[in-house]
Amino acid sequence: MVTKNLQRQTASGPLQTTHLSVPRPLATPTDLSPDAVSRVTDALNRLAADAFALYLKTKNFHWHLTGVHFRDLHLLFDEQADAIFGAIDLLAERVRRIGGTTLRSIGHVARLTRIADDDEGFVPSLEMAKRLMADNQRVTEAMRAAHATCEEARDVASASILEILIDESERRHWFLFEVQQGLEAT
Repeated sequence: MVTKNLQRQTASGPLQTTHLSVPRPLATPTDLSPDAVSRVTDALNRLAADAFALYLKTKNFHWHLTGVHFRDLHLLFDEQADAIFGAIDLLAERVRRIGGTTLRSIGHVARLTRIADDDEGFVPSLEMAKRLMADNQRVTEAMRAAHATCEEARDVASASILEILIDESERRHWFLFEVQQGLEAT
């Protein structure tokens, strides 16, 4: 086990010690500082957890659609879920490339995600679009914050990945906005 003690200044002044424990076989060498690895790992793992939760919510709505717009929304939600699922591997593998460890279980995802569960028995399609639009906006905001963390850590590769993922999230948000406009008009 490789344990690195990191000290960082908190906003209120005192130094805070963070322990980054990575099993030796998983401690990929990097030129990033241990503090940078810890901060970027935390940010990217939260985004990966958000992506898992948003993926499942999007598939839930894909599976439980009804109504006159079924086919269009069924295909859109499936396409969006596939894009979200692809982001998970990008984020998790980036964490590993810089020497961190990533998500290990659904429980780990549940502890880190900022996306609320959606277990209702029935959600009308307009409400599905509204909820997914709001969640995609939350994810975009979280990615922007993570991007700033990556820039502060001088991790240009993670920042670059996030720039692409932000654009994809904004595209999903735009499509959901347009769907919502159409559903409200009918």
